[in-house]
Amino acid sequence: MSTAPVPPAIELAGISKRFGAVAANRDVSLAVAVGSIHGIVGENGAGKSTLMSILYGFYEADAGEIRVAGKPRRIRSPADAIAAGIGMVHQHFMLVDTLSVVENVVLGAEGGARLKGGLAKARAELARLSREYGLAIEPDAIVGELSVGLQQRVEILKALYRGAEVLILDEPTAVLTPAEADQLFALLRALKAQGKTVILITHKLREIMAITDTVSVMRRGEMVAGVRTAETSPPALAEAMVGRRVLLRVEKPPRERGAAVLEAVGLTCRDARGTETLRDVGLTLHAGEIVGIAGVAGNGQSELLEVLAGLVQPTRGVIRLGGRILTAADRHPARLRERGVMHVPEDRQRSGLVTAFSAAENAILGYQGDPAFRAGPFLSPARIEAHARTAFAAYDVRPPDPALKTAKFSGGNQQKIVLAREIERHPRVLLVGQPTRGVDIGAIEFIHRRLVELRDAGVAILLVSVELEEVMALSDRILALCGGRITGERAAERADERELGLLMAGVTDEAA
Repeated sequence: MSTAPVPPAIELAGISKRFGAVAANRDVSLAVAVGSIHGIVGENGAGKSTLMSILYGFYEADAGEIRVAGKPRRIRSPADAIAAGIGMVHQHFMLVDTLSVVENVVLGAEGGARLKGGLAKARAELARLSREYGLAIEPDAIVGELSVGLQQRVEILKALYRGAEVLILDEPTAVLTPAEADQLFALLRALKAQGKTVILITHKLREIMAITDTVSVMRRGEMVAGVRTAETSPPALAEAMVGRRVLLRVEKPPRERGAAVLEAVGLTCRDARGTETLRDVGLTLHAGEIVGIAGVAGNGQSELLEVLAGLVQPTRGVIRLGGRILTAADRHPARLRERGVMHVPEDRQRSGLVTAFSAAENAILGYQGDPAFRAGPFLSPARIEAHARTAFAAYDVRPPDPALKTAKFSGGNQQKIVLAREIERHPRVLLVGQPTRGVDIGAIEFIHRRLVELRDAGVAILLVSVELEEVMALSDRILALCGGRITGERAAERADERELGLLMAGVTDEAA
């Protein structure tokens, strides 16, 4: 007795979508098997997020068909997608920080005229989902007080609560620590074991190889490859994504470091609640070297960058630039920029961009007083646009449209706008937070090469990244940070991942 083949969980047939002159998707077809984890990779602007936004109902395709479990479905809104059993967890979470976990989960799906009844039902369902998928989380916890990894669990719970059989995750590890990423992968395997289907959009080829069953590659709006993950390799996927061979390692020739440029002695900082976020931190940045900070997120890296960039004033401690002690007035961000201290913040959307502004406006943000952007006393739109076009061409920002609102760009292209703005100002000191977060493999290669070129040109660079592999590959020296304290220092060529891991966990050289 023969059984009929099981139709794919999701089929996209001939999907096309244009935004004005830009073809975001061109005749894209895709089939995702039931109960599988399917990866979609491609450069920034390749059309991955647009394709998934069509599947989730944010956009409607100009042409093509969507089939769910073998049946055609017209999806014109997220409500249509949810009704079809499709859920989506976005790279930037769609949560209300001031509400509790259970309130966020039921928001928009309260169920009944009385919210109290809806919450009672939600609590019971959350308890069931938590048991079934190992998603232990306190339902009354305030979302804004949770770690990023737990907030992501709330987003997944929201989708499961609404009956999702297909779960789309857009760059899910871009904001996670390595440990949180491992926890997420365990959860995805549990979802797969329960028959759920997962579509994973990511730039990280190591994650694709570790977690997916199949992988599709997009390039410039088209689907260019689809393979079983076991039958491919990171170099092959990178070449398919970019259309050329990609160097997956950092080439960094040895270089003699120069004079001390930026020094910090005894830096201590307290947050609004009085908690010490930095404790007696001392470091020196020399011309022509990259100093990397290794640490689990939340251990003082962000505060260190903010203090050195002048965004936060330390409780105590001394900062010297070129041997001169900086006063509180000197440490104003604008004064520091004038002295050649440039800053690429960790969170581009919160601190690096005004997403409601055009890309051209963001390309000069903080430097709008430069006479190069003015015609007499007024800003010159023509000069600003010309500057942006040059920068976007150099950094391959897609689409290369200075007039487009920055919110319309993918996260990786937003990152390129920030990097171009700060790097091209000829910094003396460059403070870089998460330089390749959400950036595609080809752009990572470019950014790494650009940072090494700056170092070779004599720039002093402080690098903060949650990617330990990136810190080890780029740095000349590595400082480990735990609980706001420096727990050890290593020369990069002698650094060991296990040893750094112990330092990141607070096992200091003295304790060892």
